[in-house]
Amino acid sequence: MLSYQDERPDPDELLKDMPSEQGVRTGKLKIFFGYAAGVGKTYAMLDDAREQLQRGVDVLVGYVEPHTRPETLQLLEGLPTLPPKVVEHKHICLREFDLDQALERKPELILVDELAHSNADGVRNKKRYQDIEELLQAGIDVYTTVNVQHIESLNDVVQGITKVVVRETIPDYVFDGADKVKLIDIDPDELLKRFTEGKIYRPERAAAAMDHFFTNSNLRLLREIAMRKAADRISHDNLTERRTPGKSAGIKWLVCISPSPTSAKCIRWTARTAEAFHAPWTAVYVERTDSDQGGGFPDKSVRDNMELAERLGAEVVVLNGYDVASSITEYAKLSDITNIVIGKSRTKKRFGRRFEMALEDKLLSRLPQTEIHIIPDSAGLKPYRKPKVRLPADRLYFSRADTLKAMGILAAATLCSFGLHRLDVGDRNIIMVYILSVLIISRITTGYAYGVAASVLSVLMFNFLFTYPYFSFSAVQAGYPLTFLIMLIVALTTSALTVRNRMQARVAVERERRTEVLYEINKKLLITRELEQIVKLTSSYIVKLFGRSVIFYPSDPADGMEGSLLAADGEDASLLQTSEEAAVAHWVFANQKRAGAGTDTLQGASGFYMPVISQGRVLGVIGISCFGGALLGPGQRSFLRMIASQVAMALERQRLSDEQRRILLDSEKEKMRSNLLRAISHDLRTPLTGILGASSAMLESGDTLNQEVKGQLLQHIKEDSQWLIRMVENLLSVTRIKEGSVDVSKTAEAAEEIVAEAISRIRSRFKDRNINVKVPDELLMVPMDGTLIEQVIINLVENAIKHSGENTLVEVTLMRKGNNAVLEVSDNGEGIDERELPHLFDSYAASGGRSPDSSRGMGIGLSICMSIVKAHRGKLEAENKRSGGAVFRVILPLEEEASNEWKSPDSGRRG
Repeated sequence: MLSYQDERPDPDELLKDMPSEQGVRTGKLKIFFGYAAGVGKTYAMLDDAREQLQRGVDVLVGYVEPHTRPETLQLLEGLPTLPPKVVEHKHICLREFDLDQALERKPELILVDELAHSNADGVRNKKRYQDIEELLQAGIDVYTTVNVQHIESLNDVVQGITKVVVRETIPDYVFDGADKVKLIDIDPDELLKRFTEGKIYRPERAAAAMDHFFTNSNLRLLREIAMRKAADRISHDNLTERRTPGKSAGIKWLVCISPSPTSAKCIRWTARTAEAFHAPWTAVYVERTDSDQGGGFPDKSVRDNMELAERLGAEVVVLNGYDVASSITEYAKLSDITNIVIGKSRTKKRFGRRFEMALEDKLLSRLPQTEIHIIPDSAGLKPYRKPKVRLPADRLYFSRADTLKAMGILAAATLCSFGLHRLDVGDRNIIMVYILSVLIISRITTGYAYGVAASVLSVLMFNFLFTYPYFSFSAVQAGYPLTFLIMLIVALTTSALTVRNRMQARVAVERERRTEVLYEINKKLLITRELEQIVKLTSSYIVKLFGRSVIFYPSDPADGMEGSLLAADGEDASLLQTSEEAAVAHWVFANQKRAGAGTDTLQGASGFYMPVISQGRVLGVIGISCFGGALLGPGQRSFLRMIASQVAMALERQRLSDEQRRILLDSEKEKMRSNLLRAISHDLRTPLTGILGASSAMLESGDTLNQEVKGQLLQHIKEDSQWLIRMVENLLSVTRIKEGSVDVSKTAEAAEEIVAEAISRIRSRFKDRNINVKVPDELLMVPMDGTLIEQVIINLVENAIKHSGENTLVEVTLMRKGNNAVLEVSDNGEGIDERELPHLFDSYAASGGRSPDSSRGMGIGLSICMSIVKAHRGKLEAENKRSGGAVFRVILPLEEEASNEWKSPDSGRRG
């Protein structure tokens, strides 16, 4: 048994690519890889699992195929096994892997056999590898098995060897992205011997298998392919220069997609070659501008080829143009394509195309520096025949208005021709009049039908009315039949060119419209702020562009967030708000992949859900209604991806802005906390020291102290105690401010009542001080927290009393200025030192000197005042009066919705 194990991806690259904010561990995938059934993949997987179980790992057997061999089944004994999920399909009960139970059980390691298995209808995911991706996303390690013929890029190679079409395949990225791959090998002769002994299949089935797929030559070739695939993986990891995340810049591959069956073979060949060269590659489909698809659904085979290219890692591009070669040439030049891959089927040319240059010849002549790779059709398939040309619906469009237009123009051309005929100016001019009428009809009507009909009618009318014998369809002169033929050809050609140009103009207008829409969305998103506005703008544009209802989830609905729904006209969008649809959006958030209608996951959903991803994070999910089976086409999905990329940048910008705002608030909160702690440590020390000193002196001196000294000591103790009580009140006031948001709960209060209550408390403490209060005649109702604002007034008045003389006047004035209520507290004292003014509202002077806000001043009073006023979206200012003294000014908005944003303390000071 050959085996190899390699760690993918490199740990440094894994850490680099992993979002830093996501702490969720991603599970590791180990694939047991073989070249055919019966080589021992499941046996080796179970044997490894038993070893892990002995090491103490929580192992669970999620699913093992029931046809497993007897010696393999013995290894299942003693291993915890998950019961299968029974699904009824066409009156047959099928056993499937129960993904939901596995996620709920959440073991450390789970075993899931047959990676390429297709799930039955009714299961969440279409393919089993998608189930395994969910397990890995949930942080569960997975063991699984797969054969070489199930790898998508090798599917056509295996088909060419075995002549058997393998329908169940896995994308190459699943195999390439596995953390470990173990190659399980056995000699083909030994494998055939096991077939003969009936150890793999029943004897009758084994005999049929050995006659077709399991021949000795087939097995040897499949073994070689499997070993080459394993060797390529090892070689890829050993080349350190290939470990760079970017692809090779010198080579770019392009593969052309068409309805031909050769396209699938070309796509797989390009995927293998691009992987070998470590180069990026693109799959291009050219949509004819004369079709009526309009960016909707191309042919089913084309859609299948597009999905195949996406699974294999290509960038799928849809171009519009009448000439396929011209469209590919222009795209190749703009994208710096170095290699183009096209398919070639040997078909008989029709007479009309016998002299037309083939696509590969056109590309060779127009791209001389580009390598053209031609992939022939598979010999085992039926010769490819180009489907019959079907006129689109718009070419056969008929309407009464267009009919009247065509008849009117032909009638006018006939009248004009009669005038020219009477003037005897010659038949050539009459022919030109009719050709001009055909040109006008083709231009103003819809489709080809009117142009063709006008061409035929113009020839018949010219023959009937203006050639001798008149009013007859016979022509006497020998040259007239040739004239009629040339006239008909010219008319038909002119009509076709006119219709084609009109359709090309329509496509150009549509393309320009999309470009303008993307530019307009980008421009508006750049100036849009707040998450709600971004969601609203995006939803409105999507509804307008797609004509469908849309639901936008800015966060995971599992967290209780409801999506923002915008309904289109004529649609009942309530189906997008059901719990089932919310579960689909949650799955998209968890797995960062598309889901819903038209995808391989949760196909029964009523909408198509696309994640909005930025930097590996899902910032939102957009859901678009697909009611009644109206699925989104590839062109619409591509356009939606472009819009989602624009929205992702806007959401990321908003997220960063919110994060910055949160950091600023945390910084402000931390600054407030540090100021508070510094203030407490600074301001509590002196009064406590004074109380301790006075009380110690009284206790130590006993009766030796006279009554006067004892009274002074008691007075100091009382003052210091009152100071500590007021400080505690200030601290309690701070706790009323909401944590982290610097906000308060405000109600409309009468400002003069709050002032009166504060002054009454001040006068009870300072009975002999002269305090003058002035209030306006009108009643000022201010949104505030009355208790906090009362504390501000008390602090400011006490500050004025402490820093003015005993007989000076302290004035408190309440007034209205515009939409603000202004409260001024002024004194006639010594004023504020100009050096201390910048640090006035700090709890502790930065210079280390004595601030007015010291222990015998206001403690942390002014700092608390500033915090409370800012929490009310107001301003607190201080300045010296020219006549002496200082004035403190509190400005509060009178309306709750006023946009008076608080500024930093420095911006509100004067002096």
